[in-house]
Amino acid sequence: MDFFPDVTLAVVAGGQGRRLSGVPKGLLKLGDRTVLERLLELSPLFAEVLLVANTPEPYARFGLRTVADVVEGKGAPGGVHAAMAGAKTAWVLAVACDMPFVMPEVVRVLLEARSPEVDAVCFTVEGRVEPLLAVYRSTLAGPWGGALQQGDPSLRELLSQCRPQLLPEEALRAVDPEMNSRVNVNTPEDLLRYGLSLP
Repeated sequence: MDFFPDVTLAVVAGGQGRRLSGVPKGLLKLGDRTVLERLLELSPLFAEVLLVANTPEPYARFGLRTVADVVEGKGAPGGVHAAMAGAKTAWVLAVACDMPFVMPEVVRVLLEARSPEVDAVCFTVEGRVEPLLAVYRSTLAGPWGGALQQGDPSLRELLSQCRPQLLPEEALRAVDPEMNSRVNVNTPEDLLRYGLSLP
């Protein structure tokens, strides 16, 4: 089993799932386990697990170190920024809390693509960057914080301002042929499609 002592696993819980009756999406269930519990199965790979949640109370029973957004009201970019700012390691793997099928093999591909010349590693699927299953250098917290205070950049815009290593779709398919690792659950239709239930 690999271990990456310079990486924090950051689960970005963000806001409430408005299209899912306002439930905390990390508590959606697949069988008898929550999505967050499934993501925490990755934790042996990492130095620490960090939960980014502006409303941490629903997740209290997991006993995770929790941080809130530093720059409020910025959605996913604010969540990833909070993870970088809160991490004690050089790198952060940011994963959305509503991704039930993230595979260790996929995580390993991202982490092994890091290099001194790179600030972030992401997959591209159908020409679009996947910023919420990606690895970021924690030192990006400074410049990204400044950009978030000045405007509303998307994660893709923020990535374009650093040195990203964009992995092709084939790199994901090689270890996850169905590409289930990138699935996130946002709507009642998604619950049905992937067999999840409300907490």
